[in-house]
Amino acid sequence: MSEAFPNIPKIPFEGPQSKNPLAFKHYDANQVVAGKKMKEHFRFAVAYWHAMRNSLADPFGVGTAQRPWDDGSDSVDNAKRRVWACFEFMDKLGVDYYCFHDRDVAPEGKTLAESHSNLDAVADELLKAQQATGKKLLWGTACLFAHPRYNQGAATSPNAHVFAYAAAQVKKAIEVTHRLGGEGYTFWGGREGYATLWNTDIKREVDHLAAFLHMAVEHKKKIGFKGPFYIEPKPREPSTHQYDSDAAACLNFLREHGLMEHFKLNLETNHATLAGHSMWHEMEVAAAAGVLGSVDANTGDELIGWDTDQFPTDIYLTTKMMLVLLRTGGFTTGGLNFDAKVRRESFEPVDLFHAHIGGMDAFARGLKIADAIRRDGRWDQFRSARYSTFDSGIGAKIEAGTTNFEELEAFALANGEPVIASGRQEMLENLINEFV
Repeated sequence: MSEAFPNIPKIPFEGPQSKNPLAFKHYDANQVVAGKKMKEHFRFAVAYWHAMRNSLADPFGVGTAQRPWDDGSDSVDNAKRRVWACFEFMDKLGVDYYCFHDRDVAPEGKTLAESHSNLDAVADELLKAQQATGKKLLWGTACLFAHPRYNQGAATSPNAHVFAYAAAQVKKAIEVTHRLGGEGYTFWGGREGYATLWNTDIKREVDHLAAFLHMAVEHKKKIGFKGPFYIEPKPREPSTHQYDSDAAACLNFLREHGLMEHFKLNLETNHATLAGHSMWHEMEVAAAAGVLGSVDANTGDELIGWDTDQFPTDIYLTTKMMLVLLRTGGFTTGGLNFDAKVRRESFEPVDLFHAHIGGMDAFARGLKIADAIRRDGRWDQFRSARYSTFDSGIGAKIEAGTTNFEELEAFALANGEPVIASGRQEMLENLINEFV
């Protein structure tokens, strides 16, 4: 097979003074920051569905993407060609991981058995490419939202036959992920919700979803897959309301249904925006519960009410994200997956490189800034001091659970009106600007 990107060399690191659009200005893979190489902090991944499969269509127009290696067919041979184009792209970009949906990498057949066979054939090719290049699968997942059979949900469908079909598809996707050495597996329930409550029994649907995930956990153990399962929150679109609407809702679901020990969260910035949250908020919620597993690195247009999946370029955003990751010790099996697509107007193959370079540089700057903020210490010191009344005395007893209302009432009567310190929001914002 000829090169998919024949005129593009491996992307070098040239530093902040470089004017070369095909060079990193801040991402130096082997530079050590906060005790680890940059590439180990980020564990960047290419999203197969956007980089290799997105035609750049929108509701108002057909696709514009120019992908010379792709003949546009749904054949297995064409799917195999895409594999080598993807791995060439990763090699030239200097990214070690990729993520996929089963239907991204292999075409759907006329029957479930044929779909399984197609996936096996392309998985064989993916394995050859991994062995030839050293690239790895960050996580796999199943597409349970595109086919018409899933128009009313998959695990939450009112039709038991659809539930069974989805289970068979996920079973196969987990097995292929395991065979390819995938480091995790993600569940995203794009149709796991409702369009209207007039026809919806929420309790039955959520109970069915929990049963589905328990069966997935059972099968994971049966085949010896050791990677974590992730749930990816999203509030709406395509459904009016999705049951995995945000990090807190996912945590409630996992705790209620006895799944907490088996799942972590895969958080996406654009989904946080649609939920009315910041990505910083979502990451803090997940980190506080010990379930921050992986991240879909993108951003969204706050003026547009849908999932625009743009590449991250906001340095404040990447700084906040890296502050959380540095505090929690960083990724283990997860990483930063670029679940982002180039704009419809950016249709040439080289635009894939421009987009990923920009995202990787944005995170590199965020990492360096976050590390500088932490080493400076003033921000952490202020936050710690703000809660200092809980470090001793009655505050320590509250945190230890060794007091009660009677003792707290006696303390309040004896000590009078509390003296409250300023939150100093503006001072802290100015402090962070010293580093950005």
